Amino acid sequence: MCGIVGFTGGRQAAPVLIDGLKRLEYRGYDSAGIAVADGGKIGVAKVKGYVKNLAELTHDGADIPGTMGVGHTRWATHGVPNDINAHPHLSCDGRFAVVHNGIIENYAQLREELTRQGYEFVSETDTEVIAHLLESVYAGDAKKAVMKAFSRLKGSYAIGILCTDGSGRIFAVREAGPLIIGLGVGENYFASDVSALVQHTKNVIYMEDGQFAELTPEDVTIFDSFGRPVERKVSRVTWDVEAAEKGGYEHFMLKEIMEQPATFKATVEPRVVDGEVVFENFSLTDEELHGINHIVITACGSAGYAGQVGRYVIEELCRMPVSVELASELRYRNPIIGEHTLLIVISQSGETADTIAAMRECKLRGARTLAIVNVVGSTISKLADNVIYTWAGPEIAVATTKGYTTQVAVLDMLAIYLAKRLGTIDGARYSHLVEELLGMPAKIQRALDLNKNIEELAESLSYHNDIYFIGRNLDYAVCLEGALKLKEISYIFAEAYAAGELKHGTIALVEEDSLVVAIACYEPLFEKTMSNIEEVKARGAKVLAVALEDNKKIFTKADEYLMVPRCEPIFTPIAEIIPLQLFAYYVARANGCDIDKPKNLAKSVTVE
Repeated sequence: MCGIVGFTGGRQAAPVLIDGLKRLEYRGYDSAGIAVADGGKIGVAKVKGYVKNLAELTHDGADIPGTMGVGHTRWATHGVPNDINAHPHLSCDGRFAVVHNGIIENYAQLREELTRQGYEFVSETDTEVIAHLLESVYAGDAKKAVMKAFSRLKGSYAIGILCTDGSGRIFAVREAGPLIIGLGVGENYFASDVSALVQHTKNVIYMEDGQFAELTPEDVTIFDSFGRPVERKVSRVTWDVEAAEKGGYEHFMLKEIMEQPATFKATVEPRVVDGEVVFENFSLTDEELHGINHIVITACGSAGYAGQVGRYVIEELCRMPVSVELASELRYRNPIIGEHTLLIVISQSGETADTIAAMRECKLRGARTLAIVNVVGSTISKLADNVIYTWAGPEIAVATTKGYTTQVAVLDMLAIYLAKRLGTIDGARYSHLVEELLGMPAKIQRALDLNKNIEELAESLSYHNDIYFIGRNLDYAVCLEGALKLKEISYIFAEAYAAGELKHGTIALVEEDSLVVAIACYEPLFEKTMSNIEEVKARGAKVLAVALEDNKKIFTKADEYLMVPRCEPIFTPIAEIIPLQLFAYYVARANGCDIDKPKNLAKSVTVE
């Protein structure tokens, strides 16, 4: 939700800002804008819609002079998407320009207070209060004004501030929102994601909550909320800018689907040493591990559905009860969680607001925490007792694909690792599972190659307004993610149901020409799923089945089918999701949807 970028250096700022916003657009695309200081004046350009509209308006930034500035691409929270509500927002005196990602929870109180003081508001946003608050506390020193304003704000936010006090400084403020500093030569940057920075520098600083940064072309200083300098830890980004480019694909989503054999391999292979699963710095001792009597997985969206797959696998191998909790619900409950609970927290960005809050609540209750995240230096990775990175590389499309499969990969590896330490599987089973997991990249590639007609099939079925997904056991867990992918990018109502629940109400929705996607790869319950297929066909439904490639029985019942390579059964969900991702992609493409930037969605949900 929302992307911010800042630059100060010796070259024209606007083209740098617009290029950064293009790389951040997956974070928000309702509107976009930049503010650039030129002498004592701030030039502003902002427009409703995509960053390309801003680029056209400013001729790729050429029309806006100045060498320091801030930019923003918006995912609307306060106020409808329009030119007025677009960031940046200016103070009344034109001294400050502000961009903001997050929520200012006390903005109504601040707005009322500032209005009484005579400040005039032109937008509906919570962000505008920051600009006027800065003006109200400014007394000749921009840094002190930032500190004073910072102390008044409540909420979760990342803020970029431009000031025309003649010092050549820009400021960045973080409180529970992602914010990264980029270190260049004679120029420095900030952004809400490293994807906006890697074309300029690979040396970055991940800011902590409660910190603010002062950037000049020559230097960057990080301060705590009291204005005291803090030690800056410089990290190195390990991936190239090409990883965040489309590479000839029509959409980032298709590129990221096709990357999954490689990303799965990158996640798994380095962690298998001499046939053993190895997690560096995994701090739970055997005694502590044997003291765990319950595992809770918490996440949101696709990460939660990865957790549903993990639940089946961990329970099967570790013989320990596992529950999967939506973070947005867990954070507001009075959960039965304590020192004997292992909390597994899953988030692609590591900045998901509800997941962070749930994690903090469970830590207060004594739970041991393990994070599965993609972004190094993210909030969740820092809060966790242990962290396992998925190493999926940058994922630009809003609808996750490789992020999901690498999360499942880590959960599968974790299940194998814990089962051996708990003594719940024997050596032969352990070795077999490790070998099969190492072979999954080839199976993922096979899943990509198997269904040559998937584009034509998706187009022929794209007219349906309602699509039901059914499955049992692990197949049901995959249904959840398959349905979500379709609804996210095609806007078709798609819902997943446990196939055994059909007769308990759901079948009332099935009528002539309904489309039912039946996932039937879990062989112990295959015949029961076949019975469910017969039930929906008897009501006139059309059935698209997903089955193992050597299973001929499915041809007798399904109208259409997608094939999945035979795998170790507990790893089949990894292969199953691949054709469902492709199906969702081609349905959305056939319907003319904006696949990488679906309406109303943003990549990283950093507010409630």
